[in-house]
Amino acid sequence: AGMKYFLQYVACFFAFFSTGFLIASTWTDCWMVNADDSLEVSTKCRGLWWECVTNVFDGIQTCDEYDSIYAEHPVKLVLTRAMMITADILAGFGFLFLLLGLDCVKFLPDEPHIKLRICMVSGVTLLIAGVPGITGSLWYAIDVYVERSSLLLHNVFLGIQYKFGWSCWLGMAGSLGCFLSGALLTCCMYLFRDTDSGRLHSAQSLRKGYSPAGTIVTNVHLPSSQTATAKMYAVDTRV
Repeated sequence: AGMKYFLQYVACFFAFFSTGFLIASTWTDCWMVNADDSLEVSTKCRGLWWECVTNVFDGIQTCDEYDSIYAEHPVKLVLTRAMMITADILAGFGFLFLLLGLDCVKFLPDEPHIKLRICMVSGVTLLIAGVPGITGSLWYAIDVYVERSSLLLHNVFLGIQYKFGWSCWLGMAGSLGCFLSGALLTCCMYLFRDTDSGRLHSAQSLRKGYSPAGTIVTNVHLPSSQTATAKMYAVDTRV
């Protein structure tokens, strides 16, 4: 039981931070950052929704939002948005399910089987959430790297060259955390399923051993041989 609680808390820890990392990654502005910052007086970051320029000397930041979501955008941007939003929603639901399935939370306290299933559903949801998260983050990072490498290979300089930034790293870390917490909840909680089943069966057996009035019901076997006095009292009672 102690190991089960420990695994639940570890999974909850990873799920909490993973969900936060994914949400922060989706809504921050540094998926791409200029790679030639030594030659620039400002740092340029591009996110999924806007682009920001920060002056190196005074720290003043200016951000420009992209066009409407109905406007034409690069396929990389549109698909990364869709995958990251999907990962955010799934990770959020997985974390909420996990909170309901924790043994320390007073939700269905007399139904350990249901709470265990809630934990396993949470684990599966977190595992599924990690798939679009890691796909979007890695695809975006690889695309930025390939684009920059191709420009360097052909000696093409467009003024600003980008590399993937810390928002992309947050997306990768959040996705890996979802995989880890989901694995703990599905694989490790499955190992404790038989233990909880045995504990529940023994508890039900103890309840059946008591009558509604609170007296213990046992099978009393009377001896086969009775004394003459006992037989006489038995006859008198039947009469």
